[in-house]
Amino acid sequence: MRVGLLFGSFNPIHVGHLILANYMATNTTLDTVWLVVSPQNPFKPSNTLLHEFDRLHMVRLAIADNPDLGVTDIEFRMPKPSYTIDTLIYLKEKYPTYQFALIMGEDNLATLHKWKNYEQLLEEAEVLVYPRPGSAKVPEQFQNHPKIQVVPAPLLDISATFIRKCLKEGKSTRYLLPEPVLEYVEAKKLYR
Repeated sequence: MRVGLLFGSFNPIHVGHLILANYMATNTTLDTVWLVVSPQNPFKPSNTLLHEFDRLHMVRLAIADNPDLGVTDIEFRMPKPSYTIDTLIYLKEKYPTYQFALIMGEDNLATLHKWKNYEQLLEEAEVLVYPRPGSAKVPEQFQNHPKIQVVPAPLLDISATFIRKCLKEGKSTRYLLPEPVLEYVEAKKLYR
């Protein structure tokens, strides 16, 4: 089983995340994509994050009808902030027969050399890189790397930051959020 891991805060999960995850699950050699809900990203402030269980619930709502996608809260039980290498090693121990690949945007690849144990990360897993609007080109040290593959996934410039701003200002987020997620956000008056 080849599992793609798409890490994120998913604050909130939106159609850009879903289109990307579905594309990777159905247009690459992956069998499935798991969305890894991160309680805290070491590179982002946590003061704007909804509670992790709200974010996990929204991901579950968003992917409920898609058998190609899964979700994991594995990082909820790990030390914070979460580091990708620690999560990957834990998952490899828990699922020894699975092959894992990391899914990341070009913008993350530009800073990969700053990640904890990034060399080990590249030894342990393949990295599937998708284009991001305005990203710098792939750093020279990662060009032609045998474990890094650039995937021509659809280019979408949708951000959770923009969606949170719209919600705070009472503007419509229709078509940006999956319908069940939008209903949950509105019912709980999240991001207001």
